[in-house]
Amino acid sequence: MSQTIHRSDYRAPTHLLEDIQLEFDLNAEETLVTSTFTARPNPESKDSSGELHLNGESLTLKSVEVDGQLLGDEQFKVDAHGLIIPGINGKKTVKIINTMSPKANTELSGIYASGRCLMSQCESQGFRRITYFLDRPDVLARYTTIIRGSTEDFPVMLSNGNLTEDRILEDGRREVVYVDPFLKPSYLFALVAGHLVSRADKFQLKDGRVVDLSVWVESQDLDKTEHTLESLKRAIRWDEERWGLELDLNDFKIVATNDFNFGAMENKGLNIFNSRCALANPTVATDADYLRIEGVVGHEYFHNWTGDRVTLRDWFQLTLKEGLTVFRDQEFSADMLGSPSARAVQRIHDVAFLRAAQFQEDAGPMAHPIRPESYQSINNFYTTTVYEKGAEVIRMLQTLLGREVFRQGFDEYIRTNDGHAVTCEAFLEAMSKASGRDLSQFRRWYSQAGTPRVVVRSRWDEENHRLTLLVDQSTPATPGQPTKLPLLIPFPVAFLSPSGEEMPVQLASEDEAPLPGTRMFELTQEHTELIFGGLAVKPAVSLNRGFAAPVILDQGLSDEELAFLARHETDPFNRWDAMNRLLINAVHTQTRAKLLRTPEEVSPLVITAALEVLKNPDLSPAFKAAALSLPSEKLVAEEDPLIDPQAIHAGWVAVQQAIGEKNVSAFLEAAHDNEVTGPYEPTPEKAGMRSLRNLCLAYAHAAGNPRAAIMLKDQYQTANNLTDKLAALQTMVNSQTPAKSDMEVDALKRWYNEPLLINKWLTIQATATSFPGEPLVLERVKELTNCEFFSIKNPNNVYALLCAFFQQNPAEFHLADGSGYEFWKDMVLKLDPINAQVAARVARSLDNWRRYTPALAEKMHDALEAVYAKKSELSPNVAEIIEKALKNPL
Repeated sequence: MSQTIHRSDYRAPTHLLEDIQLEFDLNAEETLVTSTFTARPNPESKDSSGELHLNGESLTLKSVEVDGQLLGDEQFKVDAHGLIIPGINGKKTVKIINTMSPKANTELSGIYASGRCLMSQCESQGFRRITYFLDRPDVLARYTTIIRGSTEDFPVMLSNGNLTEDRILEDGRREVVYVDPFLKPSYLFALVAGHLVSRADKFQLKDGRVVDLSVWVESQDLDKTEHTLESLKRAIRWDEERWGLELDLNDFKIVATNDFNFGAMENKGLNIFNSRCALANPTVATDADYLRIEGVVGHEYFHNWTGDRVTLRDWFQLTLKEGLTVFRDQEFSADMLGSPSARAVQRIHDVAFLRAAQFQEDAGPMAHPIRPESYQSINNFYTTTVYEKGAEVIRMLQTLLGREVFRQGFDEYIRTNDGHAVTCEAFLEAMSKASGRDLSQFRRWYSQAGTPRVVVRSRWDEENHRLTLLVDQSTPATPGQPTKLPLLIPFPVAFLSPSGEEMPVQLASEDEAPLPGTRMFELTQEHTELIFGGLAVKPAVSLNRGFAAPVILDQGLSDEELAFLARHETDPFNRWDAMNRLLINAVHTQTRAKLLRTPEEVSPLVITAALEVLKNPDLSPAFKAAALSLPSEKLVAEEDPLIDPQAIHAGWVAVQQAIGEKNVSAFLEAAHDNEVTGPYEPTPEKAGMRSLRNLCLAYAHAAGNPRAAIMLKDQYQTANNLTDKLAALQTMVNSQTPAKSDMEVDALKRWYNEPLLINKWLTIQATATSFPGEPLVLERVKELTNCEFFSIKNPNNVYALLCAFFQQNPAEFHLADGSGYEFWKDMVLKLDPINAQVAARVARSLDNWRRYTPALAEKMHDALEAVYAKKSELSPNVAEIIEKALKNPL
């Protein structure tokens, strides 16, 4: 079992490494690596032993030299975890020669084979699988990379920095030399070699410099790179204009591959992308894909400053680069959308994801602060907490300080820490300096796990026309943190009149009323009382506008009050949230009715509210689609004390059918009105229309309307874009229509040779519903794991099929006989020796097992115990997940 590493264990590196020269003699079976560097004792280290401890995994050591002297075997120590060289008491030149096998590297960490190429992934601890090194983020150095390889096998050879030499050797091989002028840690190193082609362009920066931009892919994917290159240009320009940050290299390269554990990686000047986050054209990418690709391209580029130029002292500080950069990419995406409505919809989608994924994580055995205190495997902490909640913490700072002061603090952070490896304190100190504020209480967001709950109850004094808000904040106990301190929470408040007009928000102690609108308060205590006066009538209260803080807000509102807000809210996020809460309540009501076997009609209030949203001419199609989308069954389950997935699914279907049946004519009319004709364009306006049309057809089809079925079938056959084709297919597959089987077969035939499309097809299969007389989805998924277009070694295949089934299809996974858990156990154990990072993602499917009905919880516990029984064989990644699931009560 792996040992637990604590943040308090940090010690400065014993040595500093400088002037790194890496030489690669490439071969997919066995690559020879020669690493030469200068090592000297670190004056900040208290270790005076002179022993240089280098990390190394899955390597074969050939030789070690110090100052030109070849060391004998007795002069160093080497094992499966690294290399120890004694006697480095002064400045020494170290040369290490080793081999490693890209082809045998199924972990996809280090350098590995992907098709006809070699790719690299070094974050977080992959560089030690390339050569022996101080593989930690606080060791910064400049790198020169020399790559030699056969021109037949490796016609393209890329690395960080600028290409300074390119020649053919006497033996016919090609040699290239890259010099990276910037200090960087080992996790930002990258190497790509193989059969690739590029789409390239020149781009003029704000200072007049012209730089080279390129996107490298396999030849069959070249027609899918235009959107990526244009997104990169937009990201570069936006970073100049919004943050004053310019590209510091002469050229910037992006590479896309089908074999990648993550979405993308920000290696300095040579970003490597998972193909699903980089490749797009109308036949392989949906509107959502186009938007996500733009965001991911922005995210990785923005790391050039927030992550690369200013990097991390240790991996506990991961949110320093990831939370900040997610915030930056969210702002970029919103700015690219343009209109206020489109920005609001983007914010809605961001928060919906946070609630569905991160809130669930906060409520489970893996709950951790955005800066964790300990880990067994750092790979398990590339989480929605570190990333998305981390971004919300950054957003709160901007809200509290104001955009102008926040920018001043950001500039101070970059100016002070450029070229250094720092901690989260560096960012907070820069913000304190710019604002003059003491942010010590705000720092608790970095150290406390769990989702804060803000309970608000209002009391109206009719005689004095005063409104009192009683506000309580609390954060639930989480593993290792039984008690929590009050947080600093931004708390925007607005009042709405009975006709929906904004009213002044005036404290009773104030003489003059402010203008109508939103007013910002700050919660700092467990209990806060706010008394407001100057109110002609009792207002509706609008709180946490724009989702100013990542909290669970409980106002105790009735469905009637929610319907009013869904009709009149002037804050777009809160308007959506009110409608979303109405839908969640409706599903809860139907779920209880199914459990009690007491049929109950869906409230007419909910059905009418949905119709009002649909027919409101002032709302954009994209907003309507977001507001009318039923919350996921997983999100509904988060509020149930004991989760019964089948009952929740039945309740969800009942609400969809009722809304569809009562409003079928309006849905069909809206579907017709929002049909997009002409050439495909992934613009916000047209994407919104497609989204609303497809949602309307899904509602009408759920109601059993034959016209909807005809429209869906026709749309699948004639659509000129994947968004409409995929939506039609998915709606039909999740129904009892006889036509669905032919459509599934047709899609498979059409998409068979395109990995991006096959993965979408696999997800449709994994998230389907089985109807009476049909095989269980579980059996279908099992069959697909053995088909020729699925490889358990390919992360995208695993995410598309297995993760989709285990994590997005609760009613089909959580079967009463426990067969779904048995399959989960088999897949975790099969995956772990192949790719531990991917296996750990699958393993997390049972995180919250204790919250299910006793019969299901018992079977999940048995499956977890069965995996844990193999603990001596498990990777640290999977062992940590299983151990915490079993040992951390909720």
